[in-house]
Formats: sequence, structure tokens, C-alpha cells
Amino acid sequence: MNTKTNLEAVTESELPIQNNIKSLWEKLMKAKIGVLPLPLYIVLAAIILTASVYNTLPADMIGGFAVIMILGILLGDLGQRIPILKEIGGPAILALLVPSILVFLNVINTSSMEAVTTLMKTSNFLYFYISCLVVGSILGMNRKMLIQGFTRMFVPLIVGTVLAVVAGMLVGLLFGYDLQHTFFYIVVPIIGGGIGEGILPLSIAYSSILGGSAESFVSQMIPAAVIGNIFAVVSAGLMMRLGEKKKHLSGNGKLVKSEDGNEVHEEKEKVIDFSLMGAGLLIACTFFIVGTLGQKFIGVPGPVIMILFATLIKCLKVMPHKMEDGAHNLYKFISTSLTWPLMVGLGMLYIPLEDVVKIVTPAYVIVCASVVFVMILSGYFVGKLMKMYPVDAAIVTGCHSGLGGTGDVAILSASKRMALMQFAQVATRIGGVSTVILASLLLKLLS
Repeated sequence: MNTKTNLEAVTESELPIQNNIKSLWEKLMKAKIGVLPLPLYIVLAAIILTASVYNTLPADMIGGFAVIMILGILLGDLGQRIPILKEIGGPAILALLVPSILVFLNVINTSSMEAVTTLMKTSNFLYFYISCLVVGSILGMNRKMLIQGFTRMFVPLIVGTVLAVVAGMLVGLLFGYDLQHTFFYIVVPIIGGGIGEGILPLSIAYSSILGGSAESFVSQMIPAAVIGNIFAVVSAGLMMRLGEKKKHLSGNGKLVKSEDGNEVHEEKEKVIDFSLMGAGLLIACTFFIVGTLGQKFIGVPGPVIMILFATLIKCLKVMPHKMEDGAHNLYKFISTSLTWPLMVGLGMLYIPLEDVVKIVTPAYVIVCASVVFVMILSGYFVGKLMKMYPVDAAIVTGCHSGLGGTGDVAILSASKRMALMQFAQVATRIGGVSTVILASLLLKLLS
């Protein structure tokens, strides 16, 4: 009769433990935060946090990317998992608001803030992102759809703006606000094109006309812009859900229906050539430089010139097809990988909750909401009359009530419509510039 040695018995007794550990490890590796396995995410987050606590986090693009990506991956993933929230643009809402709240509560330390500030402001990551998306999406678009989209989008934009102004002033009057105050300090900041392109020029204009410091006017206008942007993001998420339930109302990132009413078939995915993506990066950066150069000589905002220049190049068919593919592949990489991290940076630096909480009342919030909702609803119905996809037309029109380029990213990401960036930028830039000019002239007449 064979008997097992003590060593063999111990080895066999350890097997269940080893199997359990192996099984637990496999389960942990299958659990993911975004695209990262959970254990790897925890290790990376711990390293970044430790470096931040001990002030060894590089105060440059490397440190900035590390902070916004580790937070963006987590918040984007949570936003896609939380019930109800995921149906209304949860990733965009969390990626914008949670970092803003953390900054308001002084949870994020100086080292992390310096790194993100360098990335977002010194390195101008926002405009880099927008350049890659605008140029890549335009060059990768169907030429016919591009032309039809630009020519038709101005009608819902103009109608939506007029109706939104009227609605905001009437609701403000209903809650006891003075009409002039409602128009200049609530409605105009919402549709002015953002903080840098709208509120700051407005504050300078208001200051020169009414006297007082420009900073005092900024603090009065920023809350409306921030609250309007939040409602625009939520509304875009709701529009996305409507498009998923009623597919005939949505173009899934296409603005205009084809002439025969059928869908325009997308080209088959091509094999990505990374050297072409490098060429696409050079093209996107150069197109942005064309915009800044044009702004110096003709005074039109650089992003608008960039959009018009890219559209002209596409319409004239002068860009080699492979170069268009390179720019389009870059656009897909940027929009897929860097959207939520970008929004973390925007939330940390451009959503000042301290200014918002000072001035907000329920009536104030309702007035802001009325401006945004009427803007989006008018875009929906006018777009439908213009033979556009009403869901996509509503989302593009709603970008006029967002925080400029920041708002465009948030609104389009909440609705999964990043392909509409070029139209959103036109709505934001041209609509915002027009609003700033008209409001300044009107204030001067009334003063």
C-alpha cells in the first residue's frame, strides 16, 4: 500500500489556494477601468498620486497628460456605467463637474494644478484638440454632405438664437428680472461663444461703456455661461437617446440627408498608416496657423478661418486623398482617446464653481435652462423642415449655447457626435462673434 510523503501532501493542499489566487487574479485582470485592467490602473494611479504628493510630478505636458488621463479614464468609465446618468451624457458631465468640484474643495494639490495648467494653457491643448478634430473631420467628410451642411445650418442657428433670446427674456420677466439685465447678463453670456471668445471681450466692452473693472463683469456673466453649458450637455445626451430610439430622426453624426432621402454609406475602414497620421498632424497644425495668420490681417477669429480654409481645400479637391486619410485617422485617434481627459482639464481650469455658487438661485437656473432648451428645440424642428436630421441639427444648434470650444467638446462628446465638430465650431464661433458685436452695440445705444 503506497502512502504519500509529507511533502506531497503539503503540495496537494496548496493547489486549491494557488488555483484560487490564479482565479482571483484572472478576474481582476478582466475587470477594467476604461481600457486598462483594474490592477494596472491602480498601479498607475498610485504612481501619479505619489509623485504629485511629493512634488516630483513634472510641471509640463508629461505631468499634465498623466493627471488628466488617469482622471479622464476613470470618470468617463463611471459615466458610462451609472444608470440614468449614462443616458444623458454621463461621461461628459462627470469629466467636467467632478474635477471642478475637486478644485473648489481644494482636493487637487498645487503640483497637479501646475502640470495641468501648463498643458491646457501654456501648451494650448484645447486648440490642438479642436484643430485635429475640425481638420480631420472636414477632410474625411463626404464633399457633397459638407457643402449642404454648411449652407443649411445657418437657418436653424439664426432662428434658434432669436427664439432663445426671446424665451430667456420672457422667463426672466416672469421671475422678476429686469429685461435689460436678463439680456446682457444671462442670455448674452450663454450664447456669446464661451469665456475667452465671448465673456472676456464682452466684459471689456461693458467696462468701457458702463465704467468699472472688466473683472467685475466677468464674475457676473460666468455663472450663466457655465449653467447654460451644463444644460446643453444634458440636452445633447437626451437628444442622443431620442436618436437611438427613433433612428430615422438621427444621422449619427451626419447633418444633412442625401438628395434621395437615403443614408450616405460610409466608406469601408482602411488600414491605418501611422506615417500618414503624422502627415495629418502636420496638416492640422498648419491649418490652425493659417487661421491665426488670417486673424492678424483680416480680424476674423482664427478658428473660423481654419474651418473655412479646410472646407475650401476639401471642396476644391486639392489635398491628396492619402493625406485626407491621414488627417481623418488622426481625428479618430484623438476623439477616441483624449476626449474625456481633455474635459477633465477643462473642468479643473474653466468651470469656476466658486463664481457660480455666489449668484445662482432657482429662478436664475430656470432662465438659463429656458434659453438652452428653446435653442435646441428650435434647431430640432427647423432642421426637420430643412431636410436635415433633426437630432443632429438640434445638437449643432445647441452648441451655440455652450462654452465655446470647451462647450463644443462637451456637448458633442455627450451625444457621441464628434464628427459634427466643424459645424459646431461654426455655430459657436460665428454665432458667438455676432452676439458679442450686437450686444456691445446695443448696450452703447441704451446707455
